[in-house]
Amino acid sequence: MQRIDAHQHFWQFDPVRDNWITEEMSVIRRDYLPADLLPLLQRNEIDGSVLVQTCQDEADNEFMLKLAAENDFIKGVVAWVDLRAENIEERLRFYHENHPKMKGFRHVLQAEPDEQFMLREDFKRGISLLNKYGFTYDILIYPRHIKYASELVAEFPAQKFVVDHLAKPYIKMKEIGQWQRDMEYLAYYRNVYCKVSGMLTEADWYGWRTEDFTPYLDVVFKSFGTQRLMYGSDWPVCIVAGGYNRALEILQIYTSRYSQEEQELFFGGNAINFYNL
Repeated sequence: MQRIDAHQHFWQFDPVRDNWITEEMSVIRRDYLPADLLPLLQRNEIDGSVLVQTCQDEADNEFMLKLAAENDFIKGVVAWVDLRAENIEERLRFYHENHPKMKGFRHVLQAEPDEQFMLREDFKRGISLLNKYGFTYDILIYPRHIKYASELVAEFPAQKFVVDHLAKPYIKMKEIGQWQRDMEYLAYYRNVYCKVSGMLTEADWYGWRTEDFTPYLDVVFKSFGTQRLMYGSDWPVCIVAGGYNRALEILQIYTSRYSQEEQELFFGGNAINFYNL
């Protein structure tokens, strides 16, 4: 079975557009393109990746789709589209008919001032149309949003959702209780998957230890099971806190307790199934 990195990014760095990349993250304030990632995938025997948006602009979609067309290892793209737009169905139909590598969409919900943004009627109207065109939805949130995500996914049982980065638990502060309760509840909905990604940057960037992640991994592996979890590197963001190889190693050590079949699902099969790669 193919091994898939279900969450990575590319960008041509723009300090205004990419203002989320702060001075503290100066190591990644530069361009990152396919030639930078491919050697890492090859070294780690990863067969392909899912490229995920970083800015809310359809021009970024064109950039990503062009890279996907030029690089066979990019198996799918998760882009942005204005789900609240009047012409949303027209846009979804356009991507469905013209771009087979377009697999799903994401909105940077974590940055919205309204914590319940995802429950707005115009946003939900857009969500309601995704499944018609075979598109998935990536949920990018903080722990305080998980309860609203549960409301959203309950309303659309036929829609495939995936929570990015375990909903960004407070690993650095070693807080787990409320996040654990909310994630366990969210996992009851069988249409929801979870990406085991982005953990390094939620920990102490320069002082984390492998065991810091174990309690959080225990929660998602128990709640979602090995059939609804997928590996993602969150490269190049992970570079600020250790890089590709170290992020992967944590998960290889943790999943070594599972069967070969379960490891294959986690490191590729689930992503292939979820995104229809």
